[in-house]
Amino acid sequence: MQISPSTKRLLLGILGGLAALLLVAFAVFQWKRQQLLDYALKEVKAKVERKYPVVLTLGPARFAGFKTVEIAGLSLVPNAAPTDTLLTARRLQASLSVRSLFAGRPVFSDLQIITARLTPHKTATNDNYGFLIKKQKASTVPRDTTKGTNYGLLLNQALETVFDNVPGEATFQNFTVDYASPRHTALLRMPELKIQDGDISGRLTATLDSVANELGISGHIEPGDYALTARVFGVGGSVQLPYVPRRFGALVSFDTVLVKLTGKDFDDDDTGGKLTVRGSLAARGFSLYHPKLAANEIEVKRGALDFVATLGRGTAALEKGSQITVNKIVLYPEISVRMKPSRAVRINVTSAETEANDFFASLPTGIFDEVRGTQGTGTLSYHLSADLDMANVDSLRFDSGLKGKNFRLTNFGEEDLNKLNTPFLQTVYNDKGDSVRTFAVGPPNPDFVPYNEVSPYLIHAITTAEDPRFFTHRGFMEKAFVKSAIQNIKEKRFARGGSTISMQLVKNVFLTRQKTVARKIEEALMVWLIENTRLASKQRMLEVYLNIIEWGPSKYRWPSGKRGVYGVKDAALFYYGKRPDELNLAESLYLASIIPKPKFARYSFDAYGDLRRSTRYFFRLIADIMATRGLITANDRENLPYGLTLNGPAKQYMHFSARPDTTRTTVAADSSQFEPLNLIDLLNTGAAPDAGVNSNVPAPEAGKAPK
Repeated sequence: MQISPSTKRLLLGILGGLAALLLVAFAVFQWKRQQLLDYALKEVKAKVERKYPVVLTLGPARFAGFKTVEIAGLSLVPNAAPTDTLLTARRLQASLSVRSLFAGRPVFSDLQIITARLTPHKTATNDNYGFLIKKQKASTVPRDTTKGTNYGLLLNQALETVFDNVPGEATFQNFTVDYASPRHTALLRMPELKIQDGDISGRLTATLDSVANELGISGHIEPGDYALTARVFGVGGSVQLPYVPRRFGALVSFDTVLVKLTGKDFDDDDTGGKLTVRGSLAARGFSLYHPKLAANEIEVKRGALDFVATLGRGTAALEKGSQITVNKIVLYPEISVRMKPSRAVRINVTSAETEANDFFASLPTGIFDEVRGTQGTGTLSYHLSADLDMANVDSLRFDSGLKGKNFRLTNFGEEDLNKLNTPFLQTVYNDKGDSVRTFAVGPPNPDFVPYNEVSPYLIHAITTAEDPRFFTHRGFMEKAFVKSAIQNIKEKRFARGGSTISMQLVKNVFLTRQKTVARKIEEALMVWLIENTRLASKQRMLEVYLNIIEWGPSKYRWPSGKRGVYGVKDAALFYYGKRPDELNLAESLYLASIIPKPKFARYSFDAYGDLRRSTRYFFRLIADIMATRGLITANDRENLPYGLTLNGPAKQYMHFSARPDTTRTTVAADSSQFEPLNLIDLLNTGAAPDAGVNSNVPAPEAGKAPK
């Protein structure tokens, strides 16, 4: 069929008209769409400014595609002082549902922020970001402000601010955060950070308080459920935590940290609100260094904390259901802290039974280096409970212990604990850490004195003054530790030690002179291993102790050329010119009195050569206790002299002074060698034995050395 020219002209006219109509419609659509976009952005601006006291400025917006919207710039400025710009962005891009736009409810997605800068800062009087924290509605219930800051309320506000403003999908390119305050600075640079369907990925360079790290981030977030899983890892090296070095003088680093927040509950009660958060924190390659904690870095290959934490007004707690994992050791902590009306802390920690070899292999390096490699059979478990209220320090409660089940040592670690039973070399040091001399402890040394060749008076005087239950306890005296801790807390210094003779012995034979928390913890573990496996008899332990203890000036040089006064033979000769088995009660009491501070033995006498008042008091007190315990006879006590005749080299060494008798209260304790118990105020012979006491050990007979 052939179409006539007129028909062709008609069809072409119709098609041309349709095309024109479509062009007009498209032009109207484009105009209307742009008009609606401008209107929608005005609504966004109004909504933000109604919610927050700010001025939001948006640059020209246009459609760069059918659904893609571009905004040429953004700025956010607080409208209250300080009014400097908080946020700027060179370009924003987002997807916009056209249908939602024409419906009057524009829905933006896939937000991209390109070349943006966030500049929060704080001065001594104000800041330019505090308005972002939601203010809670005033409660009609009166709240007690004397109980301190409500940490739960603050954290809940922070969590809601973060989660409520997380976009469903977003990409940040060349995003910079620059924070400054009188105490801290932070600079974060993010080349790219993506949030897509809740999945997070990106990298950033963070410099906080001059500590710089390059980090990788991956994870998932569900804002509506307040749920987050985030993995943070170092790029090209480990991550060093900021703030900690400047605030605590410590270095903390990790290779990877996994943070999980599974949910939160906020109860707005009459105390101002209590927040409960649940989640976990896990780290690999964790490292901690502080010179007061340990000489070297403390390292844990794998550690985790599963927490149920509550925070309220002046309180914070780690609740039942929390769990700490250190390699293969699992601990169940319950910890609560109260700040007001007085500071108080309550701790209860128990561990699961752990196979002995797993237990030793899981111990952090840097703390237990001397027992590393120790092996055994059976299982081990640990418990700790403590309760302290600073308003009543005397109420301190403390209980701690390691328990073995079918436990037996099969292999020693870096240090052979069995060397206590054999001759070994001992090196002693002065206060500067310089080696004074090295000598054999055992028969190869002619100065070595066997246990049965020491005066029973000296053995009884030392054990009574230093460690009254040495022959019955298992290495520790909790009552002594608590008493010492109470005094140290009250005086805000280490005024007294809490070491038993067993602990003093282990410290001096096996460990360094460094005064660190790690060394003290390792000391306790080594004491437990020796005492609870019966590795060495009490008699042998005291024999070694008597032959290595410092009893006088390290600078003194003997005619033979040896230096210092170390061991009971040196002491008996230096002070009295006698053998150790010839010492009488008064001479023994004097030697016992100077063990805590051997450097100050020279100040024990007045200008007339008589014992000073504090030493005479020590004589009376220890002798009374010895008599009460049946360690000396009533006749010994009745005829106790309070004068001494020094027939050894010490006579020329002593400082005879008429100054007031305040030496023992004004001079700081010399704990470089030993940290004695000083339990003269705890020696109650009618008291119940401490936990762990070997009650089957017979009491020593009067006038005889214990066996």
